[in-house]
Amino acid sequence: MQQVLEQLEEKRQRARMGGGQRRIDAQHAKGKLTARERLEVLLDPGSFEEVGTFVEHNAIDFGMADNIIPGDGVVTGSGTINGRLVYVFSQDFTVFGGALSERHAEKICKIMDTALKVGAPVIGLNDSGGARIQEGVASLGGYAEVFQRNVLASGVVPQISLIMGPCAGGAVYSPAMTDFIFMVKDSSYMFVTGPDVVKTVTNEVVTQDELGGAVTHTTKSGVADLALENDIETLLRTRDLIDFLPLSNREAPPVLPTIGDLEPDESLDTLIPDSANKPYDMHELIRKICDEQNFFELQPAHAANIITGFGRVEGHSVGFVANQPMVQAGVLDIASSKKAARFVRFCDAFGIPVVTLVDVPGFLPGTAQEHNGIIKHGAKLLFAYAEATVPKITVITRKAYGGAYDVMASKHLRGDLNYAWPTAEIAVMGAKGAVEIIFRNKSEEEIEERTKEYEDRFANPFVAASKGFIDEVIMPHSTRRRIAMGLRRLRSKELVNPWKKHDNIPL
Repeated sequence: MQQVLEQLEEKRQRARMGGGQRRIDAQHAKGKLTARERLEVLLDPGSFEEVGTFVEHNAIDFGMADNIIPGDGVVTGSGTINGRLVYVFSQDFTVFGGALSERHAEKICKIMDTALKVGAPVIGLNDSGGARIQEGVASLGGYAEVFQRNVLASGVVPQISLIMGPCAGGAVYSPAMTDFIFMVKDSSYMFVTGPDVVKTVTNEVVTQDELGGAVTHTTKSGVADLALENDIETLLRTRDLIDFLPLSNREAPPVLPTIGDLEPDESLDTLIPDSANKPYDMHELIRKICDEQNFFELQPAHAANIITGFGRVEGHSVGFVANQPMVQAGVLDIASSKKAARFVRFCDAFGIPVVTLVDVPGFLPGTAQEHNGIIKHGAKLLFAYAEATVPKITVITRKAYGGAYDVMASKHLRGDLNYAWPTAEIAVMGAKGAVEIIFRNKSEEEIEERTKEYEDRFANPFVAASKGFIDEVIMPHSTRRRIAMGLRRLRSKELVNPWKKHDNIPL
């Protein structure tokens, strides 16, 4: 019996060593942790339960029959983050460069299937050279099996992708279908075709980082949510994110103890500048609404004219969407509309209330926006808010002009509580532009006089309040208390959309 137990431990040790000490040292030399070291940081100590330790590939071509490593390049199993269950897979770059084989894919699919059955998040740690070429189409079929499960799990359990090394070709599509993507600066990249192919086809010369590095995807493309400095920071931020999320769409988000109070914050009464053209930082308002001013922002470097992220109010998770006057005056454009729409849809899928803070002068004009489809892309955000059935609270702090007023969680899109500060300006457009259209043939003096008249009449929240479009005009210092009380009352909200197989969002 003892001999059998020793043989088992030897096999386990061989699996733990992956591609061997030389390759582990090479991984460390790049500033990267191994697949198993990453799981030790991500999960609670001692909580990881591995499955598939002894799985081996079934390839026989190109000498593969003589090159078999237990586990086949991916570590799979389950564990806990702050005591809450998650399922994980961590690709091992020391084994065949983390390349995905048929058996490798089967291991990933197995834990995704289990996560879906029991209702728990899936976290994928991606560090792979792509499809295992020696297996040909079997490897491609493995990718497709993973893709199918990404789709089935979407909206059922949270899916998080950590890109901690190369991710190219078909491998990028699985992370793309997950809910959140975190990347590591200088050691991870994502692209469909690499720099060599790009040069051959388009004659462009570009580095891997320029083409698909962490900074590129968190600033220009918006593919990823955060670019983090190293493996450790990436894994710890993932632990923070999980704390805001429910385990599945069958459960409520976690409620954490809070020491926050609902006392008035007088500093908010002076947040809005005297001049309507002066910016202010909407982050300040968000932080003062959140418990202990703790706000987890997503995509901070992409489409920064809109802010998205998670906070807590009285211990409960809340999704925040806010126009940012510091960037392009908070205008809505293609990138910000897509960014916010995806976030709102995630919150709605997982029962997280949405608080919307509005200071928006309208949609960005111009041929570039129109020719690239601002009509369809702006409609994404409109669609997301209109279909959402979670509690929705809106606060208009200053400008809410034109169609952008409608789109930003207005009462007309089934907003539950729509508040406005006394500084709110709710109108079809700015006063000067409106008067120049209405009185286009008048003198400059009369235009100026009429502009003042228009401002007095419409540049306030009271016309909208008189029509019931604003539920209450509130003092800025009471904003946190109003939102907290509103969320309390809306926790038992029930709202069901008409039956349909699925909607047809304007993609």
